[in-house]
Amino acid sequence: MSGRKMIELEIDGVRAEAAPGMTIMQAADAIGIRIPRLCYHPDLSILGACRICIVSVEGMKNPVASCSYPAAAGMKVRTSSPELRRLRRDIVELILDNHPRDCQTCERDGNCELQNLAYSLGVRERYFEGERKRYPRDTSSCAVIRDPEKCILCGRCVRVCEEVQGVTNLSQQHRGFSNVVAPAFDDPMADSVCIQCGQCVNVCPTAAFTERRSTDEILDALENPGLHVVVQTAPSIRAAVGEGFGFVPGTPTTGKMVTALRMMGFDGVFDTNFTADLTIVEEATEFLKRLETGERLPLITSCSPGWISFMERFYPELIPNASSCKSPMSMMSTLMKTYYAGQKNLDPEKIYTVAVMPCTAKKFEAERKEHRAPWGAPYTDAVMTTREFIWMAKCLGVDYAGLPDGTFDSPLGESSGAGAIFGATGGVMEAALRTAYEKVTGAACPDLNFTMVRGVEGVKTATVNLQGTEIRVGVSNGLNNAKTLLDKVARGEETFHIIEIMACPGGCVGGGGQPYPPGGTYVLSPELTRLRAQALYSIDADMALRTSHENPSIRALYESFLGEPGGRRAHELLHTHYEPKEPRGIR
Repeated sequence: MSGRKMIELEIDGVRAEAAPGMTIMQAADAIGIRIPRLCYHPDLSILGACRICIVSVEGMKNPVASCSYPAAAGMKVRTSSPELRRLRRDIVELILDNHPRDCQTCERDGNCELQNLAYSLGVRERYFEGERKRYPRDTSSCAVIRDPEKCILCGRCVRVCEEVQGVTNLSQQHRGFSNVVAPAFDDPMADSVCIQCGQCVNVCPTAAFTERRSTDEILDALENPGLHVVVQTAPSIRAAVGEGFGFVPGTPTTGKMVTALRMMGFDGVFDTNFTADLTIVEEATEFLKRLETGERLPLITSCSPGWISFMERFYPELIPNASSCKSPMSMMSTLMKTYYAGQKNLDPEKIYTVAVMPCTAKKFEAERKEHRAPWGAPYTDAVMTTREFIWMAKCLGVDYAGLPDGTFDSPLGESSGAGAIFGATGGVMEAALRTAYEKVTGAACPDLNFTMVRGVEGVKTATVNLQGTEIRVGVSNGLNNAKTLLDKVARGEETFHIIEIMACPGGCVGGGGQPYPPGGTYVLSPELTRLRAQALYSIDADMALRTSHENPSIRALYESFLGEPGGRRAHELLHTHYEPKEPRGIR
């Protein structure tokens, strides 16, 4: 705001300052006055549809929507009064009268913005009877469930899908009473261009979008004495799961998470950070071969299933550039049913593998035909999101906050700090650079902190000098930002050797399956993702081992089972392929 003259106004008798162009709501937020809201989201464009955020301005006859009305010098604003409360209550009453009456069995019970507004505004009865919208639930997707009866037409899902993810899968269709949010032509989600990222779930204030739950199947497996049930946890989980149990955002709770999973009945608790290290070793080997030959550059990382789905639909020409490495989750599940089965003398067909992931798209990844064992079963039997894990732990009576710290099981539980930072945007790139430096130069990397690729900015670019070998790197998070980066490459405006793309804002720490903050108001702000990312960087900084290729368990795995990095057996088990999907070439 430097260089711009601030304007002064008064909000509820408190002096406030605002930069030109700021709205009344933004000015109120800046001084700690929270105006009720519903369709508004700070990371999305302004729609002004719900009118919950109306305020009174002295000298104006009617209230105005504070989310869209600009602040002006000398303005005197009231954000709360009996009249404003009555008007807001009337709006909420009308919304509720067209809403299902299943709060106690709803996924968002206790964490629903509409429910919280109804309570705070004193809505105690439903006054209007008559016809209301009736739609079947769309359960076609393996990752995201759409329940149009719970849609309040706030437009958040439409805007995040278009403005942040660049997919534009959702829109408001039909008119009047028949208005509904759906994919084009009212197609099922499974037949649409949805990439299963789950950002619509994150921004939905009700439960019109939720992840497809896997907890029933997992609980059944835990009760089955004929199964050996093992679980892995993604890097970003440890930085976010504590939020579901009252911990301040950004508090890592790795040890408590491990203990909780053991108490829940899992026979083995393993760390996806281990295969994050393995991914780096394989991907660095792949990258250096491409760098030497100059073929299929830039190499594009392939850990994000939402990005992979996006690439297959909208950038099929880039499939040859994508790393053939499986994601850390799929590598771990494969090793559980091969290497681990052999180590423990277990029948691999009796091993049930569960992954706790920050990402709804991981459910889609687990079902891909490329990730199936020779006997036909998926390598990853079930994926539950961080939210599902929180619910399941509470359901089983786990006192998470009071748990002692546990440690992961061997041989798939040892990891480096490089594996931990995978969960933040830029983390895969930084981990790869730590290993690439030593492989290129033959010397230890003097500074393991490649801070130029850190941060929650949508696009980051840098040139890294590896003792004379210059590597041009690009990092993006949120797929609209990826489009910006990739289109520059396509036009010849930018040249890179390696690109990291994460589908979700902030990377996996902002994944579509991460916790809803308490209180029902979900704001996936850069500050929240920054706090979660900082937790991962603090884990990395505290570890004695911070480079993937030096992980002794990774070395032992190659010596006893995989052979050399990038070799025949490693390719057979740890690599995959991708195929174009319709539509093609749509930008």
